[in-house]
Amino acid sequence: MEKRMNRMDVSFSTFKEHEKEEREFWSNASVEEKLKTITYLRECFYGPEATTGRLQRFYKFFKRQ
Repeated sequence: MEKRMNRMDVSFSTFKEHEKEEREFWSNASVEEKLKTITYLRECFYGPEATTGRLQRFYKFFKRQ
């Protein structure tokens, strides 16, 4: 049996209000919550290999004096 949505909990707001709430939420979120969300989004867009694979190597060349 499906749970029914409580219609008293539904609220409507403008885009600006929603944007303000989102900014407040993420500014108060812990570092762990932010990293978990970033990892989740990376997996959604690039697949599980994006978070389980290794990082690319970066090569730097320096001029010898």
